[in-house]
Amino acid sequence: MIYKPELSNIQISIDDSCTVHSHVWIGDKVIIGKNVKIQAFAFIPNGVIIGDDVFIGPHVCFTNDPKMDIVPRGEFVPTNTIVKRGARIGANASILAGVTIGEGAIIGMASVVIKDVPALEVWVGNPARLKVRYDDAEEWPSPWF
Repeated sequence: MIYKPELSNIQISIDDSCTVHSHVWIGDKVIIGKNVKIQAFAFIPNGVIIGDDVFIGPHVCFTNDPKMDIVPRGEFVPTNTIVKRGARIGANASILAGVTIGEGAIIGMASVVIKDVPALEVWVGNPARLKVRYDDAEEWPSPWF
């Protein structure tokens, strides 16, 4: 991973075990856990917290403003979006502000996530909906990375 703090005024927390591909935009105060893989052209604005062992596919877009106000109303405070340990997010997915993606959850490619996704579930579509639920973590496919 190439990250040169001296060339930027942003403050991020990212572990050395992470892989971040080209043209990824990471905002100020983003927290990224251990063993995270972020594919090319992902957009991760301030307010996003990514747990350990997460996969983020190419062109995934997170948002951090649930109101999208045109007229500024004081200082902007981002809404936290949380991706918990072992979650996987497919290419071109969009994750709206304030959403929590549960541990081990899978988001299908091009899905639009507008509400919280519980642990050990597969969600797909626009808007994203439950496709498969695993009641037992033993049945759940382990992350391949």
